[in-house]
Amino acid sequence: MKHLRINKLLVIYTLLIFLGGVFCGGFYLTVKGYDVPWNMNTQELAKSAPNQNQQNTSVSLDTIEALPSIDKIVDQVGPAVVKIETITQVKTNTNDLFLNPFNDPFFRDFFGDSFRSEPETRESQGLGSGFIISKDGYILTNNHVIEGATKINVYLTSRPEPYPAEVIGADAELDLAVIKIKAGTNLPMLKLGDSTKAKVGNWVIAIGNPYGLDHTVTVGVISAKGRPVVIDGTEFKDLIQTDASINPGNSGGPLLNLNGEVVGINTAINAQAQGIGFAIPSSSVLQVLEDLLLKGKVVRPWLGVYMEPVTEELAKYYGMNKAEGAYINAVQKDSPAEKAGLRRGDIILEFNKKAITKPEDLQEAVKATKIGDKVTMLIYRQYKTIIVTAKIEEKK
Repeated sequence: MKHLRINKLLVIYTLLIFLGGVFCGGFYLTVKGYDVPWNMNTQELAKSAPNQNQQNTSVSLDTIEALPSIDKIVDQVGPAVVKIETITQVKTNTNDLFLNPFNDPFFRDFFGDSFRSEPETRESQGLGSGFIISKDGYILTNNHVIEGATKINVYLTSRPEPYPAEVIGADAELDLAVIKIKAGTNLPMLKLGDSTKAKVGNWVIAIGNPYGLDHTVTVGVISAKGRPVVIDGTEFKDLIQTDASINPGNSGGPLLNLNGEVVGINTAINAQAQGIGFAIPSSSVLQVLEDLLLKGKVVRPWLGVYMEPVTEELAKYYGMNKAEGAYINAVQKDSPAEKAGLRRGDIILEFNKKAITKPEDLQEAVKATKIGDKVTMLIYRQYKTIIVTAKIEEKK
């Protein structure tokens, strides 16, 4: 206990000495007239302190001045963005055991099929967006917005009543559709820009009708380009990724650059992540738009083979020096490939004298051809190479 009292006294004496030193030091600086806070008035303190508010305001203003006015762009393009409502006939199975217990085999043994009922048809309503691409009423949207619809209504900002629309052309593979309304010949329209010139980090504006909220505007940047994404079983290979909010109902609406040009068609959101949306590049739309307008579908060249990469194991098995080419694991019946004599196990090394190192190379090479073109392929078969000629046909 005696030692404990001595330790407490030492602590108290130490604190007193420290406080006394601080007091004496402050008194000395004050007497000598040094610039310490208690010797300075309020104005002097304000001048000596850095004005952080002014610095932050300056940076923010510079940033804002570097961007064009978003509201002016929206005012300009907004009237060309439309809301699309659809009605689809959906059949419901009333023979489900939960809905109809007499469908159980036990009851059918006694009562037969007298209690079985035909599937009922009900109406399902859908909602999406689109935008006008010509003054006489042609509208671009997603295929999934209007697919299977028995009735399509289009709402413009100029009037509350809808215009009935007809489908001009559609393509499920690209998820694109063109519909048309009869609403005069001087409608507001949007210009399709060049998405190949858009860069990652560029500002973009998305306009649509998410959850039925007309003409909702969101702003973000292009997060990535050329994204491969699988949506509802459909594989997209070249989508624009953006953090501009895209929600259900935005599908078919435009993704715009700061010049008010369409660089993408909003098509999907990532349900597993926040702030990730995807759009079909305008460059992909421009490649097929004429087909949709004139033929009602996208005409694609077709060879008719199923492929896989040439692995090191396959190359070793077939006695190849390099693991390159497109390995054919199946040939479609009545296809140009079958007519040309291609068969399972063939490896395509060249297509029209262009080297094929992987299946994607062959896909791009076939895509670049036209219906009716004759093509030559260098094929590796049974430890030797041969030349095969095929005639490209339209994909069925």
